[in-house]
Amino acid sequence: MRVVIERSNLLKSLNHVHRVVERRNTIPILSNVLLSATGASLEMKATDLDLEVTEATAAKVEQAGATTVPAHLLYDIVRKLPDGAEVMLKTDEEGHAMSVISGRSSFRLQCLPQSDFPELTAGSFSHIFRVESVSLKGLIEKTQFAISTEETRYYLNGIFLHAHEANGKLKLRSVATDGHRLARAEVDAPAGSEGMPGIIIPRKTVSELQKLVDDPDVAVTIELSDTKIRFTIGSVVLTSKLIDGTFPDYQRVIPTGNDKKLIIDRQSFAAAVDRVSTISSERGRAVKLSIADGQVTLAVNNPDSGSATEELAADYSSDPIEIGFNAKYLLDVAAQLSGSEAEFMLADAGSPTLIHDTADEHALYVLMPMRV
Repeated sequence: MRVVIERSNLLKSLNHVHRVVERRNTIPILSNVLLSATGASLEMKATDLDLEVTEATAAKVEQAGATTVPAHLLYDIVRKLPDGAEVMLKTDEEGHAMSVISGRSSFRLQCLPQSDFPELTAGSFSHIFRVESVSLKGLIEKTQFAISTEETRYYLNGIFLHAHEANGKLKLRSVATDGHRLARAEVDAPAGSEGMPGIIIPRKTVSELQKLVDDPDVAVTIELSDTKIRFTIGSVVLTSKLIDGTFPDYQRVIPTGNDKKLIIDRQSFAAAVDRVSTISSERGRAVKLSIADGQVTLAVNNPDSGSATEELAADYSSDPIEIGFNAKYLLDVAAQLSGSEAEFMLADAGSPTLIHDTADEHALYVLMPMRV
């Protein structure tokens, strides 16, 4: 194999694929990136056996061929080469090593045979549809923070994506929950998503996807089956296994009878929560909200270090209520809201609270209260 490629093209593609590779691997081949040179392009592929990313980029192929080299090492080398440089990649006669040559710099990397590189067989996909990257980005970003990190409830370790009919219209809906909070977002369902199976996309896949859907003008092709999902974003193809489990019936958690409405300035509220929670111990992080006519009083009491209170003006005219929430969860939700105001729908101190985004009717959040 002998290829000449611009550093910027090589770095951009390596940046997309090398992140999938785990730093510590017991299987040596999984530390490597597969480089395949054919025609006028160089294709790169990396996998951790659950997730696979490939990208092809334009290159001058002087001799076609394929090999695998350590992914993070190659990425670090290319990253440190000067802007505008040309890079030559060439393997030796036996294919045991690859030289990376640019200007006066020359590196020699150990290769492992291409035949050892695992293939994440996708099988056949039952559903194929296209969605705007802006819509997909919204579905991910508005719900990702609520994904559970608790390994025992593995079926909560991802985003639940499914088609759902609401008011006679089919929606593509994403939901995430960790049992303490729930986030839900939706967009109009694209053609081809009708009858799709409800799937759980793993946390790592969601994280990689979020970094790839930056270009607002790109449409993303989604292909899925019961066990796999594939996203094609421009020249990048991301294939992932799905979480094999049943997502709980989240509709049962979303309260319908909450009749106490609180409307408050989002930025002022977030800043006040952040200030008063300075005093709380990391362990508890509970903030008590005392809500009465036209105002909210935030209070934190920590026996070890002291207490803090702050008053905020608010739009509220129902019966007074006192309720406690985890400060971090309040800040996480406030960060997702795009409107200038947050709308809380409350019932009582022990029941889940609904939070609406005043600027986005398709996003909804549920928070479980804390004892304070």
